[in-house]
Amino acid sequence: MRDLKRPVEPYRIKVVERIKKTSRSERETELKKAGYNLFNIPAEKIFIDLLTDSGTSAMSDKQWSGIMVGDESYAGARSFFRFEKSVKNIFGFAHVIPTHQGRAAERILFEAMVKKGDSVPNNIHFDTTQANVEVRGAHAVNLVDDAAYDPDSNDPFKGNMDIGKLERFIEQTGRAKIPLVMLTITNNSGGGQPVSLENIKSVSAVCRRSKIPFFFDACRFAENAYFIKKREKSQARKSVPAIAREMFSYADGATMSAKKDALVNIGGFITYNDATLTRRLKNLLIIGEGFPTYGGLAGRDLEAIARGLDEVVDIDYLEHRTSHVAYLGNLLDRAGVPVFKPIGGHAVYILADRFLPHIPRHQYPGWALSVALYREAGVRSVEIGGVMFGKKDPKTGRETYPVLEMVRLAVPRRVYTVSHLEVVADALIALHKKRDSIRGFRIVEEPAHLRHFTARLEEIK
Repeated sequence: MRDLKRPVEPYRIKVVERIKKTSRSERETELKKAGYNLFNIPAEKIFIDLLTDSGTSAMSDKQWSGIMVGDESYAGARSFFRFEKSVKNIFGFAHVIPTHQGRAAERILFEAMVKKGDSVPNNIHFDTTQANVEVRGAHAVNLVDDAAYDPDSNDPFKGNMDIGKLERFIEQTGRAKIPLVMLTITNNSGGGQPVSLENIKSVSAVCRRSKIPFFFDACRFAENAYFIKKREKSQARKSVPAIAREMFSYADGATMSAKKDALVNIGGFITYNDATLTRRLKNLLIIGEGFPTYGGLAGRDLEAIARGLDEVVDIDYLEHRTSHVAYLGNLLDRAGVPVFKPIGGHAVYILADRFLPHIPRHQYPGWALSVALYREAGVRSVEIGGVMFGKKDPKTGRETYPVLEMVRLAVPRRVYTVSHLEVVADALIALHKKRDSIRGFRIVEEPAHLRHFTARLEEIK
């Protein structure tokens, strides 16, 4: 299983952090204390942490040096202007507002633009985006192309929005009830799949005809631009920065969690063209985040984001990033572990319902597999399935489930080596051979929104 081409890191390691293995009995104790929710397990009890790629990147020497020269002035810090210049250079929008992370950017944007009864179309909303729409009494509507729900298809752009669905939705719902259209790049909830430049142009054209603002959820914009370069023939000769600038030229703005493709541990922003939004957005920012030139961040964080945005569009970095993730996916696929295809940009997605066909959807096979992987090898992953996206009817209590039931192995940027990925693959392959022994779960405690973060479950005997 080790004859696959190994990706070579385009960097050297200067600093290391110790991680410790735990015994199976220790892990069993931690699972019980955590209510079988991996979010509740202390990080020191995790051997390899693939819970998320958000805020878990290793920063470069240039980013760390930027931290040392961060300007901590409350207003008008030079670090803000360095940050603003870097964002504008890539995104091209007129205005930039920093926030402490992506969901803060979503909250502020939606609070300014979305009201009760509205609908916000997206290819597929991720969890925090959906929650920030729904807490305002609005509807988060997924209009991704049907190919996104076929895990065996090798369609190169499964993140594409279905243009016919979008046009029909606008016609049926009415322009007045759609404050904006969003497009998530890459499409995290649908296997980390990219959106083509052609599709971006088409979504933009529909929005312009309908006079509806068009925004990106741009967390992984660089990975999306890289896939466009590699998979869209007309774009092969363009640089990643040039493709990114063209992508954003078709939109009116974007929210960004800098904790992904800006290669930092905290931060985010809203960037946009409509000057009439500025007063509302800045007022909301000041109330909940901070002054408009720091937005809840230290000056050193703004410096790190600025340098990270410069680094993330480097072709050598992106070649390694995508091949690193694909290496793990290919190890699993060749061993018969069911994975979502093609392999995503930031994560490998295991098809949990196929991995555990004996566990029905109401017993959450994705959750069961994530618990089993931690129990087996101390590896933390995250369920992208019935617990995260299931919906209960308030009258009947009946639950509906998303089409895809997956476990996501999100690979932090510049953190783990090939050896770590091979440990993860070995653990999953071993679990697949004894999958009939894995049991399902029931929820015993849950909040109203984003239940997967804090819910407590119990194993069904």
